[in-house]
Amino acid sequence: MPGAQSGPVPPARRAAALLARLGHALLPGACVLCGGEAGIGTQTCAECHAQVFGTARPRCRVCANPLPAQWHAGADSAHRDGGGMASAIGAHGGAVCGRCLAHPPAFDATVAAADYAMPQDQLVLQLKFGGRLALAALFGRTLADAASAAPGLVRPALLCPVPLGPQRLAERGFNQALEIARALGRRLDIAVAPRLAVRVHDTVAQSLVQPSERRANIAHAFAVPDRALVEGRHIGLVDDVMTSGQTLDELAATFKRHGAARITCLVFARTPPHNS
Repeated sequence: MPGAQSGPVPPARRAAALLARLGHALLPGACVLCGGEAGIGTQTCAECHAQVFGTARPRCRVCANPLPAQWHAGADSAHRDGGGMASAIGAHGGAVCGRCLAHPPAFDATVAAADYAMPQDQLVLQLKFGGRLALAALFGRTLADAASAAPGLVRPALLCPVPLGPQRLAERGFNQALEIARALGRRLDIAVAPRLAVRVHDTVAQSLVQPSERRANIAHAFAVPDRALVEGRHIGLVDDVMTSGQTLDELAATFKRHGAARITCLVFARTPPHNS
C-alpha cells in the first residue's frame, strides 16, 4: 500500500526489544508496575495485573468515558424492560453517555483497557518516549482482554494504527500505535494495515493544544490512499491514549468519507473526562 508511515525502527532498538520479548517468554522478570516478580511470559505480577486490569469498569460504549455503576445498571435494566432509558443502549449492546447521544462522533465504539492514571500512565510514557517497545506486548494483551470482555463488541476486519506525521516518526524512530496494533492483532487474529491511512502533515501534539483549539489543530490531517481497501469494511483504530477523542474522530471521519462501514477505536488508556 502507498504512503508508508511505519518507518524503520533503528536496528539496535529492534534487537533490544526482541531480546526483551524472548526474556519475558522464557524467564520470570520484574513486574513493570511494582518491581516484584512477574510470571513467566508476562510483564506484571498477578496482584498488579488484577488490581489495574482485572476489573472492567462501566464505560460508554461509544467513547469509553467512565459511567457511574448505578447508571449503567439502570440502563441495562431499562433495556431489558423496554423502559425510558432504552435509548441509551447502543445497537451492539452497552450503555451510551449523554454526550455521545447528543453529539455522536464519527466512530461507532471504543474499547479501553485502563484509565490514564497512575501507575499505568508511566508505562505509556516509557513506551512512547523511552523506547521500551516490549511494553507494547503488555498493552496489546490487556487491550485484547478488554475487547474480548466488551459486551456485544463486533470485531473489526482490519486494524489501523493512528499514523504519525513524517517529522514525529523520524524523531521517535517508531510509531507506538503500530507496535500496540501488532501485538493486539496477534492476540485477536486480525490483520494490521499500517498504511491504510496516512497523516498528510505534522500537527502540534494535541496534549500541547488548548481544548478549544484541538479540533482545528487536527482538521484535515489524514488521508486514505486507497478507497477500495476501506469501502464497506469495519476498521479498528489503535492508539496508546485517547484524551479528547478528536484525533480518533477526525481519522474515523476520514475513513467514513471513503466508505468505511463501521469504526471501532481500541486504546490502551482513556483519560478521565476532566482531563479531556
